[in-house]
Amino acid sequence: MGFNLSYNSFTNSILTKVTSLETVVKLLFHLSLSAALSDNGQHSPTWHRNTCIVLGCIAEKLAGANSVATFRQETLHYLTANLKMNHNPNVILFSLIALEKYAQTSENRSTICAYFNQQNSHPLKVLESWLTSDDFVQRQVGFCAQWALDNLFVKEGRSYSFEVVDTKGINAMLNHEDVSEYLKIGPNGLEARCDVSSFESVRCTFQVTEGVWFYEALIVTPGVMQIGWATKDSKFFNHEGYGIGDDEFSVAYDGCRQLVWHNASSEQHSHESWQPGDILGCLLNMDSRQIQFYLNGSALPKAHTKLFDSLGRRKDVGFFAAASFMSFQQCRFNFGADPFVFPPEGIAFCCFNDFAELSDEQRVILP
Repeated sequence: MGFNLSYNSFTNSILTKVTSLETVVKLLFHLSLSAALSDNGQHSPTWHRNTCIVLGCIAEKLAGANSVATFRQETLHYLTANLKMNHNPNVILFSLIALEKYAQTSENRSTICAYFNQQNSHPLKVLESWLTSDDFVQRQVGFCAQWALDNLFVKEGRSYSFEVVDTKGINAMLNHEDVSEYLKIGPNGLEARCDVSSFESVRCTFQVTEGVWFYEALIVTPGVMQIGWATKDSKFFNHEGYGIGDDEFSVAYDGCRQLVWHNASSEQHSHESWQPGDILGCLLNMDSRQIQFYLNGSALPKAHTKLFDSLGRRKDVGFFAAASFMSFQQCRFNFGADPFVFPPEGIAFCCFNDFAELSDEQRVILP
């Protein structure tokens, strides 16, 4: 099974000690959160990043009235003060994610929106400019800022991203109607991110039934993602930790743990662990009944065939590009709208973008 329990174990280790509202209040008192504390955070970014992760855990697990009761003004001022662009990007990122989790409760969301609207410059609008940064932590901040502005902290006078992002040349994208419930999909339909403690999955919009096909994924974060191919029969059980590669109808490359997954079993592969900026290539050859994975143009020594063995000689099987994401993971897909960085050499292949079609309505990723 592909689910990594490290995040759940971390949150549970915190929450076994945080068993009541009274305990949470004591913890917050001990942390002594404030805007002034944030200003000192540049000298100890690891402590502040971890503090923000803890706050996010509390907000995610203690929803409703308890979340409102623990979201004090000091917490609000601390987290929002962390959003200054001169702060460590990791601290900014997890402060923003903590605010997102507090905003799951409508009263907290209203409080945060009111605070943002009182500022001369909306901090998330500023951070959104990092969306295409070459620094991959800043890029995550930009993605989360854009998503939050579209979905949670809507700014009056700002157009929704789907209204301004040009998707006319994109003919295949992640399918916002074939996705588990908590995955974030960017307005271009090509970038996805998970910030919850479940294993979130998605398929693309285009199915292939014959021939040789290739796509790439830009790795934004180096953690647990399972990226590969799935049929329409592959199931997403996000809360149970089952995703792509965890049933007989899918296969996935896991560059963090250096594994190839199929039917909830894994085989070690020889590539180095992936890093931000790496390019994963996924080649499906339905003629030879093989699947090959590439990291920065380097192919695995042995192609994968077990998925085809599981499916037998069925002629009604079609495949989708698909992926699953563990907490705080993000990548961007290229289905051929842009030139491939490492196209397979010596192999004639097709790309989705040259054959797929999307209506104007299908191109829109609504908040």
